[in-house]
Amino acid sequence: MEEKKQATIVDVAKAAGVSVATVSRVVNGNYPVKTETKEKVKAAISSLNYVPNVQARELNTRKSSTIGVVVPGLYNMFFAEVIDGIEESVRKEHFSFLLNCAQNDPVQEMNCINALVARNVSGIIVISPNTKNISERFYEELVERVPIVFINGYHPIKGVSYVGNDESLGSRQALEYLEGLGHQKILFVRGANSDSYDIKEETYRHFMEERDGFQEDFVLNIGEGNSVETVDLTLKALTLKLPYLKPTAVFCCNDLMAVGALNACKRLGLSVPQNISIIGYDNISLSSLVEPKITTMDQNMFLLGQSAAQLLLEQIGGGKNRRIVLENTLVVRETTGIRQEVHK
Repeated sequence: MEEKKQATIVDVAKAAGVSVATVSRVVNGNYPVKTETKEKVKAAISSLNYVPNVQARELNTRKSSTIGVVVPGLYNMFFAEVIDGIEESVRKEHFSFLLNCAQNDPVQEMNCINALVARNVSGIIVISPNTKNISERFYEELVERVPIVFINGYHPIKGVSYVGNDESLGSRQALEYLEGLGHQKILFVRGANSDSYDIKEETYRHFMEERDGFQEDFVLNIGEGNSVETVDLTLKALTLKLPYLKPTAVFCCNDLMAVGALNACKRLGLSVPQNISIIGYDNISLSSLVEPKITTMDQNMFLLGQSAAQLLLEQIGGGKNRRIVLENTLVVRETTGIRQEVHK
């Protein structure tokens, strides 16, 4: 059976009785076309099942309709919900995006970005960048070539736009909430290689030092914080730490870690929140699906993605870089309660 040949712009022009230039104008929407002519072209496109060649159009206009997005990992639902916000916003402006995964590795993050630049993307959004572990010069040189937006990045780089939550304020709000419930011995759980974890730890240290209650042993780094192993890494670490540290509350840098903390308490026979309280961060869907449901800080993930896309599209259109800061919201559920007793 002979394979059916894909229709070209020339075929559409012949079927509609117009020039190729007129078809191009209708497809791209960049020049006015008479309504009657436009309808003829659309009818021809429909009857021939014509699909515009995006690459050819980009070669002609010298403009890419693709942006790049770099994420630390794909297992954490936080990133999936942020990406949803990005996708909805760029689609409305007739852009698509390429997604690269950095595996929470600074070197891989740079490789992902370089690969996107090589594909001539119009701009790049980096979610939770590793700016502390990547040479500042790398991003300074990059932003001279392509617009950049950081989501939850806290190291200022000239020319880069930023969108994020005030995670320092959010972390303090979470800690003050636990303190209001009577908790003083609060264990802090984080992962490796993240500006976000760094800012939360800095806030935790300051908060506990202000109360003369800081202990180095109460800062726990479980390693990979955004992978399929995160829950079990937290489970293993807390199974070892909880019996001798005896905290009355655990503050986790994300909800995956909070699930791991919940599992550790179950394994050790500790009732949550009667013996120990747990608070997470992000408010991913999983936090409301486990039992008991996890108290957490809502990061407005979809809005983060929408705002980042808005900033990037502004820069692509010639606008200046700027910063958007969103507020975190405490979501009280079932894993936190008034301190009753120190577990044995």
